[in-house]
Amino acid sequence: MSQSLNILFISSEAVPFVKTGGLGDVAGVLPKILRKMGHNVRLVLPRYYSIDINKKNIHHLPGPLGVPMGILGELWAGVYESTLPDSDVPVYFIDYEQYFGRAGIYTDEHGEGFKDNDNRFVFFSRAALQLTKRLFFTPDIVHVHDWHTAAVPVMLNTFYQHDLHLASAASVLTIHNMQHQGNFYPGLMDVLSVGWHHYHPLGLEHYGQVNLMKGGIYHANAINTVSKGYAAEIMTAEYGYGLDGVMRDRCKSFFGIVNGIDMQEWNPEKDPYLSEGFSAKDLSGKEKLKAELQKKMGLPVKPDIPVIGIISRLVEQKGIDVIAEAMPGILSMEVQIVLLGSGAPWAHFYFGGLAAHHRDKMSVVIGYNEPLAHLIEAGSDFFLMPSRFEPCGLNQMYSQRYGTLPIVRATGGLNDTVDNLNEETGHGTGFKLYYLSAKSLFDTVGWALHIYYNRKDILRNMIREAMSRDFSWERSARKYEQLYRIALKKKRGRHYRISALPEKGKKSRKKKT
Repeated sequence: MSQSLNILFISSEAVPFVKTGGLGDVAGVLPKILRKMGHNVRLVLPRYYSIDINKKNIHHLPGPLGVPMGILGELWAGVYESTLPDSDVPVYFIDYEQYFGRAGIYTDEHGEGFKDNDNRFVFFSRAALQLTKRLFFTPDIVHVHDWHTAAVPVMLNTFYQHDLHLASAASVLTIHNMQHQGNFYPGLMDVLSVGWHHYHPLGLEHYGQVNLMKGGIYHANAINTVSKGYAAEIMTAEYGYGLDGVMRDRCKSFFGIVNGIDMQEWNPEKDPYLSEGFSAKDLSGKEKLKAELQKKMGLPVKPDIPVIGIISRLVEQKGIDVIAEAMPGILSMEVQIVLLGSGAPWAHFYFGGLAAHHRDKMSVVIGYNEPLAHLIEAGSDFFLMPSRFEPCGLNQMYSQRYGTLPIVRATGGLNDTVDNLNEETGHGTGFKLYYLSAKSLFDTVGWALHIYYNRKDILRNMIREAMSRDFSWERSARKYEQLYRIALKKKRGRHYRISALPEKGKKSRKKKT
């Protein structure tokens, strides 16, 4: 077993405390898996006021925490401590009412980003690093996520380059979504206090603004995103959102590691949200759950009609406009649609109206409901997810775990985690469209329904194959461990030993250092 590492996770969200997307899942689960592997992991989060500090397992650490903020002077924060559930991983909450004592996480009630998001997350990034001194914790790895904490690698290479606790720490930046980069006015350099000589095109400057993601990419010792497919895509102009050249510059330090899922939470045999359990060997429980889903959603209970599930944010990234355009044609086929989600107001009215006109074929719930999400994953025959881009995606993995075959666009993590059906061999775990259009989506749904009605042998084989896939976090965590050691070698020089676990089927070779 390779040597234990001290790992500091700094994230703007983590389940179960706060979550808006896949970042929250990664930051809430990966630290626990790394701890089980023998590493000393600590997680730092902002103390948003949605987090109840009066719970028994959250405690206040005595004394204030000083946080240097350049031209703004030194600010003082409080710190609370807890642990991630079902683990002994410490979680620390940075408490500063001026920045985090509000209802929203990133945006206000109108969906607009807070005007002070620059100062909020620079403050949080600096506070998390200052906390290591308070805890006498010397990290080997500082793992940060997206633009909110991308200033950390910049600070480590500048402000903290001679610090006793942080000088030898290697930084890893995980990009969960390149679309959001943290672009702010140039004066933020005076708050960062890393020196204006870092405000240039190979540092923090990007078209006359400070771009925190860009600075993090250039300064991090290693960078990754949450699938190999998305790693390749963000090096192109279409998906790089202006930073594709930066990613190509850092390509030798850039990797793709697909997210895992909680195989216990998403376990069709023991799911507490489901009235029936089932497995690949016995699908009778899934058949009963399909009937339960149809009944709950007000659809005719017809076991021979395929059900297509959709659980999604109703936004363009998820291809919801293309689904809307294709839906009248899809509803002309022998199929039922169940949709759970929220997002753009037009989508609420449009899909709600479709459901009102097709009561025997479509049912819509606006919002989110965890038990219903599990029932849709378990009771549907297919899962529709034609995203424009998808860094990783989780629902397509949940679906396969539950024998619900995904219909996806071949992009990012969707392409990495779903095997397109090969009708000649009968192998595959889903159906892919390669060009995002209403016609292509209609045709791909039609293909899936053709298999459902006419090739039951292939359908059964696909379900068994999908349910046997290993999407566990343990597999992904081993790859992160390798990434950490690559980052340490880059930080500490060629004499640092990389004790990475060998790939399956390969013998480990000892290398002289």
